[in-house]
Amino acid sequence: MDWDRIAGNWKQAQGKLKEQWGKLTDDDLARINGSRDQLEGKIQERYGIAKDQVRKDIDDWLSRQTWH
Repeated sequence: MDWDRIAGNWKQAQGKLKEQWGKLTDDDLARINGSRDQLEGKIQERYGIAKDQVRKDIDDWLSRQTWH
């Protein structure tokens, strides 16, 4: 799964992102609007996780996603 597919299906992705990162608000996700950089920054802010770890966590999450 690549990020372009997530960004292209942002409405669907928002629910899956909230399942993984429940501290993200609907407003956060609306502002992020498919931008991986903004998502990384918001996860760092909400969870206090280092940027490298956030990137790894997102990559791990992406590898588990399937879209039908």
